[in-house]
Amino acid sequence: MPMTKETSPSWWAAGALYQIYPRSFQDSDSDGIGDLRGIIDRLDHLSDLGVDALWLSPIFPSPMADFGYDVADYVGIDPIFGTMDDFDALVLTAHARGLKVILDLVPNHSSDQHPWFVESRSSRDNPKRDWYLWRDPAPDGGPPTNWLSEFGGSGWEYDDATGQYYYHAFLKQQPDLNWRNPQVRAAIYDAMRFWLKKGVDGFRVDVIWHLIKDDRYRDNPPNPEFRPGLPPHAALLTAYSADRPETQEIVAQLRAVCDEFDQRLLIGEIYLPIERLVAYYGADLRGAHLPFNFALLSTPWRAHDIAALIDRYEAALPPGAWPNWVLGNHDRPRVASRVGPAQARVAAMLLLTLRGTPTLYYGDELGMEQVDIAPQDVQDPFEKNVPGIGVGRDGCRTPMPWDSSPNAGFSDAKPWLPLGPDAAQDNVANLRADAQSILNLYRALLRLRRARPQLSLGDYQPLAVQGELLLYRRCHQGESVLIALNLGAAPVSAASDAFGLDGEVLLSTLMDRAGERVGATLDLRGHEGVIIGRAPEPVV
Repeated sequence: MPMTKETSPSWWAAGALYQIYPRSFQDSDSDGIGDLRGIIDRLDHLSDLGVDALWLSPIFPSPMADFGYDVADYVGIDPIFGTMDDFDALVLTAHARGLKVILDLVPNHSSDQHPWFVESRSSRDNPKRDWYLWRDPAPDGGPPTNWLSEFGGSGWEYDDATGQYYYHAFLKQQPDLNWRNPQVRAAIYDAMRFWLKKGVDGFRVDVIWHLIKDDRYRDNPPNPEFRPGLPPHAALLTAYSADRPETQEIVAQLRAVCDEFDQRLLIGEIYLPIERLVAYYGADLRGAHLPFNFALLSTPWRAHDIAALIDRYEAALPPGAWPNWVLGNHDRPRVASRVGPAQARVAAMLLLTLRGTPTLYYGDELGMEQVDIAPQDVQDPFEKNVPGIGVGRDGCRTPMPWDSSPNAGFSDAKPWLPLGPDAAQDNVANLRADAQSILNLYRALLRLRRARPQLSLGDYQPLAVQGELLLYRRCHQGESVLIALNLGAAPVSAASDAFGLDGEVLLSTLMDRAGERVGATLDLRGHEGVIIGRAPEPVV
């Protein structure tokens, strides 16, 4: 249930989520690819970090055309990652540590090797033909509509055997399911129940806004803001191939399946403007608990722009809806490369002090940067299909560096992607030992969130933007803390009496000012953020 004044908060309201890209977290069987046993072996890191749940990118059987986002069996485990017994052990071990487990559900499309699609393409009169989107050619013999694939070219693939096209929003090996077919819905809902009965604590639903397409198959209009450098599919607006009104009915049904079980979380992956994003909370908040808010991934890293974004998002939220924030994921360049290593610390404080549930991407707590991948090492099918626009995804999926041993402790074999050039120095073991490291900053921030309900559950109150200084307050049950973030390189100051800067520094992003009393002015160094509040009561 959503948090209201009458109900206690759900676990994800005060919690922090942590995304694991399983191929890149820890290899336990020396094949160079991360796996479930490897994740079990590294749960100490998550407990020590202080997160509340791990979200796994897809682990289902797959030909790996898109590294698991092409599912061949919705109720199995790919042998690359281990066995069902390994998965059960992961859930049991994580739960014993107080960690929730969230799976990545990919219901918009399956693999073309899924038995459903194999049947569907076998003949026009196969009972599963209508499980996918098949259409006759256009009068000229070409694709039925102008819809484009996000991985380049037409979204329609011609099938010689049956003389029709099928639609794929992504790779041709990822045919879209027909969510207007009740049998498709029932099959996916049954798969969800399979995992929920195993103790899974929720799902992140891949491309949830794509699920329903226009029933009249109208052409998409041109994008008036398209410009060189954008991916080719951005030339058209997805007015008829995504974000259709009927999608909300499906989101409500997905939520209803989760609600058959206690305290299960439904997250929706949605790349839409905030005003459209918030519709996915659903009528009476019966949609996704957390429609992922990716706005920080593209907002200019300036105090004014970020303050305006926060205000806009807070104003757009339906009454009672719980917000969320994301700084990185497996599809976007690393935050430390987007904003710079110095500002990555400020970004961490921003993420973990805004109102709402934060999602961390593995390795961001180490300040991992985007890795340049040599052409011969490229794995990403998007980069292979749409080269030359600089948005390949391999660079944010490189292996987690654990220590200074060969292959940074990730594997005894050559990793499936190259490690970053700084892995021998900037790894978990070294950063854990450095009291002022970004890893210890993340640990301190997460500890402070747990200790101070103002930071996890409190209201958000904007205070001021002065140049690159962003000031806001978090308040809960009469107590408050103030956050001051310098998003620039030059030192900044703020008058204490103007903003109620009373108390002491609870935490600085540079990890060297805790306990310092705030005087007449608050002085911040370049690239510094601080949290200010009352000192904790002494333990008697």
